Amino acid sequence: MNIADYVRRIAQDRTVRLLATARLREPAFRNLLAPKDAAALDEIESATSGRLRAEQGGTDRLHRRELVYGVEDAQFINAAFSSWLPRTLNRFNGPRRGAWYTALELPTCVAEVAFHIERELANISDFHATIDYAEIFASFIGNFVDVRRARPRPAFLNPDPAEGYQAGNLFADFVRAAGHYGIVYQSLRHADGTCLVALVPHAVQSVQQGGVIRLTWTGRSGPDISRPARRP
Repeated sequence: MNIADYVRRIAQDRTVRLLATARLREPAFRNLLAPKDAAALDEIESATSGRLRAEQGGTDRLHRRELVYGVEDAQFINAAFSSWLPRTLNRFNGPRRGAWYTALELPTCVAEVAFHIERELANISDFHATIDYAEIFASFIGNFVDVRRARPRPAFLNPDPAEGYQAGNLFADFVRAAGHYGIVYQSLRHADGTCLVALVPHAVQSVQQGGVIRLTWTGRSGPDISRPARRP
């Protein structure tokens, strides 16, 4: 497909991404440590945190100058681009370079997240889990490749990960090399939903934290969705 036919300048406010709250917490025992021991913990975190390593030296597919610095909640942006599954593809990224996946509406985001969790639950044959997610809002302005009306449907939008993800990674590399910020596409997990993937960190703007969403699986596919009570 000729991506020039699908490039569109967008100004999109308040997209939503879900981030497991366990990834937001400081180590529980940090406040119990003496200052010298806390410094040692920081050194260990630096050695094991993909985000910190990328901020300090980049990776073979992500230069540290691509990351963002000095802006509020930069850690969320940089973590998205320095986090990946070591031997597994996502639709538009693979090992050694992450991406910022988001949706225009919360139900779409929940459906996308639930799909991936349920793949893991199926692998262990146990559909019992409770996971809390924080809403992370972000805005975007710039040139994106909007493939929602592409016909015939591109191979990278095949619902089967085994069929679509390799093609999606090749397409994402092509979009990024052409200087575009990312891709807008129809959700494959939520009817009429719209997803957006930012392929470069500086495309992600005005990051804010929202509330907490709890997804609970009780022995079957399809999670129950709730908002846990706030602690007093």
